[in-house]
Amino acid sequence: MNAPPDQSATSQSPTSLKKALTTPLLYFFILGDVLGAGVYVLVGQVAADSGGAVWAPLVAALCLALLTAASYAELVTKYPRAGGSSHYANLAFGPFAGFLTGFCMLAAGIVSVAALARGFGGDYLAEFVTLPLVLVLIVFLASLALLNARGISESTRANGVATVVEVGGLLLVIGLGCWIVLRGDGDLGRLTELGTAGKGPAAALFSGAVLAYYSFVGFETSVNVAEETRDPRRSYPRALFGALLTAGAVYALVGAAAAAAVPTGKLAASSGPLLEVVRVAGGVPTRLFSAIALVAVANGALLTGIMSSRLAYGMAQDDLLPRFLTKVLPGRRTPWVAITVTTALSLLLAMTGDVDTLASTLVLLLLVVFFLVNTSLLVLRRDTVPHGHFRAPTAVPVLGAASCVLLATQIERDVWARGLIVLAVGAALGAVAAVRVRHGR
Repeated sequence: MNAPPDQSATSQSPTSLKKALTTPLLYFFILGDVLGAGVYVLVGQVAADSGGAVWAPLVAALCLALLTAASYAELVTKYPRAGGSSHYANLAFGPFAGFLTGFCMLAAGIVSVAALARGFGGDYLAEFVTLPLVLVLIVFLASLALLNARGISESTRANGVATVVEVGGLLLVIGLGCWIVLRGDGDLGRLTELGTAGKGPAAALFSGAVLAYYSFVGFETSVNVAEETRDPRRSYPRALFGALLTAGAVYALVGAAAAAAVPTGKLAASSGPLLEVVRVAGGVPTRLFSAIALVAVANGALLTGIMSSRLAYGMAQDDLLPRFLTKVLPGRRTPWVAITVTTALSLLLAMTGDVDTLASTLVLLLLVVFFLVNTSLLVLRRDTVPHGHFRAPTAVPVLGAASCVLLATQIERDVWARGLIVLAVGAALGAVAAVRVRHGR
C-alpha cells in the first residue's frame, strides 16, 4: 500500500481548510447527524405503515443505507475533498453532473436547516418561553453560523456534547420501555406484528423501510469535512460504519421499546410518539424530553449548516460556483463567505414559512445524489491515485444505485412534481456552469 501524498502544500494554501478532525470527532459528527430530530417523530409513522414490528423496517433501512455508505467510504478515502458528492460526479461525468449533484445537496441542506430552525421555534420551545418566531429564527441561525465560522473542531465538540444528550434521551426511552414491560403494562407480542389492514407483511416491511430510510439520511454530509480530517483513509470508514451501526442499533431498540410500551394505533396517531412512552411510564417530566428535542434540532441544524457551507466551498473550488465562496478566515481557516451565504438563504426560507412544501422533496433530491454517487464510483474505478484507500466490492455500488431507483418509485406523485421543478432549475444552471468551465479551460 502506497503512502499518502504529502499534504504540506495543501495545508499552506491560503484557501485550504484546517485539518482538525480525529476519528472520535468524526464518529460523533456522523452519529449526531444521523440521530437527528427525525427519530423523535419517525417511530409513529413507521408503525402506521408497517404495524407493531417497528424494528424490522428500521433494520432493513439500515442495510440499504450501508450500500451507499460503502460507496462514499471508497470515494472519500480516494478523493478527500470538501466538495464531496459534487466532486465525485464532476470527476466521473463532468461539470454538468457535478453541478447538478451539488445543487441537489445544497437545496436539500438549505431547506433542511430552514425547516429545523422553524421546528426549533415551535412547540418544543413554547414549553419554556414564548418569543416572536422571526426573532427566534434570526438568533438561532446567527448563533449556529458563528459557531460554524469559529472552527470545525469547536463545532464538532459542541456536536459531541449534543449527541450525548440526544443518545441519552433515546436510551431513556429504551429504559422506560423495558420498565413498562417488566411491570406488566407492555405487550411484547406487538413486536412480531408485521403488516396492517391494507398491507401484507412483505408490503408493510418495504413500505416501512422506505420511510425508515429517511432516518439514516445525514451520513452523506460528512464527506464535506473530509478535507478537514487528519487521516481520512483510516478515520472515515471506521467513523462512518461505526456511526451507522450505532444509529441502527439505537433505532431498532427505540422502535421495539416504543411498540412494546404503547399500543400501535396510539403510537401511529401521535406526532410525538416517544413522548407517549414517557407518559405511559410516568415519573419523568415532559419538559425534559422537550429540552432533549431542542438539542436534537439544534444539533441537526448545526451539522447540516456545516455540510452546506463546505459543499458550497468545494463546488467553488471546482469552478461550479463563484470563486468568492472559497474565501476563508485567515486564522480560523473556515469558509466564512460560504457560511454567510448558505445561512442567509436558510433564514430567507425559514422566514417565508413555505418550508414544508420544499422539505418534502428533500429525500427525492438525496436519492438523485446517491444514485449519481454510486454510478460515479463505478466510472472512477478506472482512475488510480498514488495512495491507498478503502475499496468496496463492485456489487455494492450496483446494488446501491438499484436501491435508489427502487426507493424513488415509492415517492408520491406530488413530491415528484415539485422535485422535477427543482431538478430542472439545477439542470439549467448546470448547463451554464458546464459551458463556463469549458470556456475557462
